[in-house]
Amino acid sequence: MKSIVCLVLIFMVLTTNMFSQIKHGLRDERERHVIPRGFVVNTNDHVGEVFFDSDDYARMVRMGANTQVVRLELGKLSEFPGGALDPNYLIKLDNLVQLGRHAGIKTVFKMTVYGVDEFVWEKFWLNKKKEHEIYLKAWKVIWQRYADNDFVLGYDVVNEPRKLTMDITYQELTDKYLIPLYQRIIDESQKISPDKLILVQSIFMNKGEKIDNNQYAEVTSPINRKHIVFAPHIYQNNVDYIKRNMDRFDKESDMLKAPILIGEWGFPTFATTDTLIEGNLGQLKYREIYVRTAEVFDQMGVGSIKAWFLGNRTMQHFLSGGPSTWSIFSDSTDAGTVERKYITDVISRPFPQTIAGDINAFLFNHATRTLDVNLKSDNKKGTSTIFIGANRHYPDGFSILINDDLVLYYNPIKNVGLETYKCPDYVNPSDYIWDTKTQKLTILKWPTDEKEIKLKIVPGIRNFN
Repeated sequence: MKSIVCLVLIFMVLTTNMFSQIKHGLRDERERHVIPRGFVVNTNDHVGEVFFDSDDYARMVRMGANTQVVRLELGKLSEFPGGALDPNYLIKLDNLVQLGRHAGIKTVFKMTVYGVDEFVWEKFWLNKKKEHEIYLKAWKVIWQRYADNDFVLGYDVVNEPRKLTMDITYQELTDKYLIPLYQRIIDESQKISPDKLILVQSIFMNKGEKIDNNQYAEVTSPINRKHIVFAPHIYQNNVDYIKRNMDRFDKESDMLKAPILIGEWGFPTFATTDTLIEGNLGQLKYREIYVRTAEVFDQMGVGSIKAWFLGNRTMQHFLSGGPSTWSIFSDSTDAGTVERKYITDVISRPFPQTIAGDINAFLFNHATRTLDVNLKSDNKKGTSTIFIGANRHYPDGFSILINDDLVLYYNPIKNVGLETYKCPDYVNPSDYIWDTKTQKLTILKWPTDEKEIKLKIVPGIRNFN
């Protein structure tokens, strides 16, 4: 297969009572289990164009990113009124893909309707002026350009579709218009690049309309196509509804026969949040919301993409609490460096990025700063990587515990790489490599093959708890 990633639904046996069962996942070209994590990367904001360089991508990697979702501007790719294909924009997209490739980050493209004079969803669905053909033509530019690029995973083809004033139910809109459009887009895409992933979303309900505190309408009918990924968004600020919302997405995923990759998440922060500790808009409240959301993601084993990898040169007034933003940096530039650490430390939590074998379960405990991973090894599939983020989570050093007989540790004061405390004769400690620059642990070979392995990352030096 040409694509570096093929779609796999993973149904795994629950091996320990402390974790929920994982049944979502992607596989790379070596059939390793991959958990995609990263950021939405914008090509513009409300001020103007946004530009990134290699340092920004190095920063992404040190925050745990292995995937970026680049927001496409319909106005620079299409013939909708006010739009036109911009060759310089395509060069800009090429640069973002290349920056990702050099950093080990793979790319998903997502089409937004920005940049045209007016995009009217009601007219788009009716397709009386061949709006679908114009939309497909824009996508074909992207499909053809990246058909053979293995660092482009796929395409999120319709971002947050709307009903607005149409006199129709959300289910009718989904079944009559959205799913047939998805089927047509997928069929056309697979004529050009049959192995790329297609990410699908559900209808974004009108402002004030929710079902069980979830503003995204439920998908109840199958798409019946291969290589699809369900990519819902969740911007939930009520901790009591996080798992309920995700459980509904899980049910939709089963029906669609598509694993979940959360396409966007993380409730927007307000301008006042950067200055407050307590209260509904304070940093402690945000940390709780993000931690609870992250726990559900980990327990389900889903990948997730956080909006946005931007600085804070613009805020919006779309919520009653005042100016707010999805940006993860607070400095007033396009690409920022000053983290909103009350959310970025949660976003950048340790996790198994790529595993030669099967991930049965994983969970990062924010209270104890402990990462537990339960997996089945398969050394013939190559190396494995664990994102640890020691610079933010383990300034006191960390210990790596594998099963009952292998203990390695990193002392940041000595900074000499991993040291060995306990190791059986059949294990080579040099198979375990810590990279301070990328904040990743690379495992060249698991100590036992095709066996259950329990890996734990804990704070401190020679900490066996």
